[in-house]
Amino acid sequence: MNFKRLSDIDVRGKRVFIRADLNVPQDERGTITDITRIRAALPTIQYARSCGAMVMLTSHLGRPTEGTLTPADSLAPIAQVLGELLGVPVRLIADWVADTSWQKNLHPGEVVLLQNCRVNVGEKKNDETLAKAMAALCDIYVNDAFGTAHRAEATTEGIARYAPVVCAGELMAAELDALTRALAQPKRPLVAIVAGSKVSTKLTILRALAEKVDTLIVGGGIANTFLLAQNHPIGKSLAEPDLIDEAKKLMADFPGKFPLPSDVVCGKSFAPDATAQAKSLDQVLHDDLIMDVGGQTLKQLVPILESAGTIVWNGPLGVFEFEGFDAGTRGLAEMIAASNAFSIAGGGDTLAAITKFKVGDRIDYCSTGGGAFLEFLEGKTLPAVAALERRADP
Repeated sequence: MNFKRLSDIDVRGKRVFIRADLNVPQDERGTITDITRIRAALPTIQYARSCGAMVMLTSHLGRPTEGTLTPADSLAPIAQVLGELLGVPVRLIADWVADTSWQKNLHPGEVVLLQNCRVNVGEKKNDETLAKAMAALCDIYVNDAFGTAHRAEATTEGIARYAPVVCAGELMAAELDALTRALAQPKRPLVAIVAGSKVSTKLTILRALAEKVDTLIVGGGIANTFLLAQNHPIGKSLAEPDLIDEAKKLMADFPGKFPLPSDVVCGKSFAPDATAQAKSLDQVLHDDLIMDVGGQTLKQLVPILESAGTIVWNGPLGVFEFEGFDAGTRGLAEMIAASNAFSIAGGGDTLAAITKFKVGDRIDYCSTGGGAFLEFLEGKTLPAVAALERRADP
């Protein structure tokens, strides 16, 4: 994959426009509850500052109505946290497209935060006039928001057509390097874990991955649908019976690539205090909910993961949020962490599991992208990445 990197460009005295992903979670009072994404954006910001650039940073937050800024949509809390992390004040600039007078007061090494970019009319539709206006604000455009790379918006794709110089920030470059290593140039065997509540949302991903990987481990509701396709009882477990035929076709088209659970852990209700019962597949009753894989299934995964050269992980094997049903995902996380394979993990639930089980420092790369990570796995062209590639040549 060919694209320019910020580290390859002389930014001294230049106006550097960074599109970051600072869409952080907040509580009902507007207090930020997790600053992971802000921390992830720091290396690019700090590099540009240290090289004497005038740094202009923007991001979306939530789902604002274009043309209307409410207190809940404001990046003010992010500006405060960012300033604390950088150790310098970070000015928040409102109406930054319509009124550009704020640029007269920029100085090298300064960081300003441009108000929620999705408030600008035309952002979501990738309006050409808006993209040109934003491009005129900078000498260098830096895309460091992999989490939005699957969306063609004015700050992710449009501006990259018109800015004088276009490049990837450190986070974006790291994401693309890791994904390319995992999927385009993998060390074999390549093992993928795709789990979650619905097979329909990941069906095309399963087929695309099955063509590339040596083993494809499915879990959660996806695995239940596959078990149902093999006539195993699943009780009242989450599954999608209308996709049984597709699950059968996948297993027929790619024989031996889908190791399914041989035992499970069930509960009678979807609740934290539900009693966990380990069962073989033929013991599952009509009122059981399959909420995790069993110990025998984990043992079957050991040789697969131990011999892997590359592991791609998206999705927990069970309801890991509940203590009685977290053993499967915990065991999987620990096996991946202990493996000598190059490992990459992505998706909100996956990262939450990695945090819970404290294995993050032993996973080679944790992707910040959710939808973008999944679409890359599927083999789709990400608009923002395509824009970087188009502008790679001088």
